[in-house]
Amino acid sequence: MVQSELGPLGAEIIVSSAGMSAETIGWCDAAGATIIESAKGRGQQLALGARQAKHSWLLFLHADSVLPKGAGSLIAVFMLDALNDGGAAYFKLGYDDENPGIDRIARLANWRARAWGLPYGDQGLLVSRALYEYIGGYADLPLMEDVDFVRRLGKGRLVQLEGTIVTSAERYRKGGTWLRPIRNLLCLGLYFCRVPISFIQRLYGAGR
Repeated sequence: MVQSELGPLGAEIIVSSAGMSAETIGWCDAAGATIIESAKGRGQQLALGARQAKHSWLLFLHADSVLPKGAGSLIAVFMLDALNDGGAAYFKLGYDDENPGIDRIARLANWRARAWGLPYGDQGLLVSRALYEYIGGYADLPLMEDVDFVRRLGKGRLVQLEGTIVTSAERYRKGGTWLRPIRNLLCLGLYFCRVPISFIQRLYGAGR
């Protein structure tokens, strides 16, 4: 899906993983992706992928997220607009589940991104390499790597693109549409209060 949507841009696809099945490796090979082996920790994986990339723009996308139709054209328009030179963008968030509780989570996430300037990686984060390097890139964090990154980007630099990324809702089907979001919000609040990441990670039950 990534290949079909970004193919017109001549994009390179880099998959940074701490381990994947033979089936997944086959999918990556079929898509012409470069696979990078990394230690656990999404911040480290994202930073490693960025170092491997050769282009002047970077699109960070979680493995369980699917770009909207026409994403390549939307991204190209953004990149070619001189007003966006050195900027950053993200998509609206949707889930692969029509459960009203999960739809509520998506609406709240989109509000958080607009109001607080806090889109997460499951919304796709597009950033120029110049800006990525200027703010220091992704930090090697086991949790909250997206929050840390977009806070350094700054709300004023972020633009919401048209189109909705569809992300797997499996974590909410398993963790609940009330309990898991409340826990996530608590973890975010603790992070803003500068509670050690190791403690927040235990509360979150990350193990990523």
